Amino acid sequence: MSYKAEYERSMNDPEGFWKEKAEALQWYTFPETILSKDEHGIYRWFADGELNTAYMALDYHVEQGRGEQVAIIYDSPVSNTKAQVTYAELLNQVAKTAGMLRDLGVGKGDRVVIYMPMMVEAVVGMLATARLGAVHSVVFGGFAPPELAVRLEDAQPKVILSASCGIEISRVIEYKPLLDKAIELSSHKPQACVIFQRPQASSPLIEGRDYDWAQQVAQAEPAACVPVKGTDPLYILYTSGTTGKPKGVVRENGGHAVALNYSMQAIYNVGIGDVFWAASDVGWVVGHSYIVYAPLIRGCTTVVYEGKPIMTPDAGAFWRVCDEYGVKALFTAPTAFRAIKKEDAHGEFFKKYDLSKLQTIFSAGERLDPPSQEWLMEKSGKPVIDHWWQTETGWGITANLQGIEPMPIKLGSSTMPTPGFNVQILDEAGQQLKNGEQGYIALKLPLPPACLATVWGNVDKFKESYLSTFEGYYASGDGGYIDQDGYVFVMGRVDDVINVAGHRLSTGEMEEIIGSHTVVAECAVVGRDDDLKGQIPIGLVVLKSGVEIDEASLSKELVTMIRNSIGAIACYKDTYIVKRLPKTRSGKILRKNMRQMINGENYVVPSTIDDPGIMPEIEALLRERGVIRS
Repeated sequence: MSYKAEYERSMNDPEGFWKEKAEALQWYTFPETILSKDEHGIYRWFADGELNTAYMALDYHVEQGRGEQVAIIYDSPVSNTKAQVTYAELLNQVAKTAGMLRDLGVGKGDRVVIYMPMMVEAVVGMLATARLGAVHSVVFGGFAPPELAVRLEDAQPKVILSASCGIEISRVIEYKPLLDKAIELSSHKPQACVIFQRPQASSPLIEGRDYDWAQQVAQAEPAACVPVKGTDPLYILYTSGTTGKPKGVVRENGGHAVALNYSMQAIYNVGIGDVFWAASDVGWVVGHSYIVYAPLIRGCTTVVYEGKPIMTPDAGAFWRVCDEYGVKALFTAPTAFRAIKKEDAHGEFFKKYDLSKLQTIFSAGERLDPPSQEWLMEKSGKPVIDHWWQTETGWGITANLQGIEPMPIKLGSSTMPTPGFNVQILDEAGQQLKNGEQGYIALKLPLPPACLATVWGNVDKFKESYLSTFEGYYASGDGGYIDQDGYVFVMGRVDDVINVAGHRLSTGEMEEIIGSHTVVAECAVVGRDDDLKGQIPIGLVVLKSGVEIDEASLSKELVTMIRNSIGAIACYKDTYIVKRLPKTRSGKILRKNMRQMINGENYVVPSTIDDPGIMPEIEALLRERGVIRS
């Protein structure tokens, strides 16, 4: 079927379309009600269906005779450990771990917080929770105690699963002291904590509350799958909130399984037995969707990688993994590719590995800048596909559907709306704009399966945050446009549009131009308040390794490039070279925080920042240059 036919069917007959996709899965009771509205007026999918996500991801494949197929490849250069786990072995581990949780009082609807590094047991903990019909909330391992405490108070878990430590390139981070402090700070206290003791650090256990993972699992009996409704929650995943308090995005079992299974075929073109690698962390939505659930529901082999794109041991780390395990599709954030490009600008590491089985490279998390996309395609010889989605949607809103009809790649575009997503460009009054005109990207309701149906414990906050900006639409918070061919260009958060002398200009467009300079590894453009023009853009630039250029010369060259591409109206004048840019652990550059800093506003560094020392470093540099307004 062509993309056009597939997409139009999803728009014209959404219930028929998604019913058909649901038939590809193994329900206990197939849903008769495909789409409905709840008492709050929120659309819900597959409300009367019964299923168990862990059954679909494990038991079914073993029943079909695929028990000896590898389910998880674990590769940890930071601990010098490799392992492979078959579907049968994984099912046994999950069933026993579910039995352990059941022995600790966890039942259907209870919450389990998982605070762990990238290791097989983190995946086991997620699936074991799902097996019991309970609700997991994974918190990125090593999160600061106050942030973990906020999540404990909101989710109110009965049990916490953790590990003694996480391992970084140059240090071991002990988790237990952080966990103990978070529990001390939290008004909610869990009934039990189960700690997986890693050899790099052993944690003392608090009698009566803490349990040793290995000992508890060893004495547990396997637990069977507990049926849940299609609209019962599978997990809570916290995303940053505008007030500083995180929002708990709720993912429901039914729609999640249906959409993710469909996406593996439609977007990524992978199936049973294929090796799929989402180089992310289980603490992020990418890890939930495409390290754990989608590959296993689809019957793939998934890679769990505990390492970095560089320095573990070098900028060839990703290509080594792809070669060693025969990865068919690789998916990671643009920041990983930019890090590789910075260290290996000439692409020497690509030549050291056999990438013949790697068919496609996918990127998401933030906009994939065209210079990095071009570089990666040239050096790898593979199609590099940008696709756009959010924690809230759980899968791609726009994509280049490799399993339906691959489209020509347009640099800077995440291609076209995925079936199920009605993408519109609106002005501030909610009126639809013409092709080519930039505006707010919104999704016409109903959202397709797997998108959030509420915020944990607060449906009003869900409506206020996402549904109140434009009547009948989900407001994405991103801006962009759709061109004459129907390609969607996501130019960044609405916050990243600046107003220069009455002209609305995209900082993403300027970053694209700056990023094409031969010495630039990555960059960020932010708006500085200006008494005359309202705002003027300034650029922060990280240079490629091994290149030398003085700041004045680079600034002059970039001014010329932006004038030639956008015009003098951009008023771009100042460039500052920095050692690194502040980012979240998932790779998003903290442009809003930098803009607030530059304009002398109070700003709160988010808990998700990768390195808290970066913001003070940049602030000191810019104060020295007189950039920051007092």
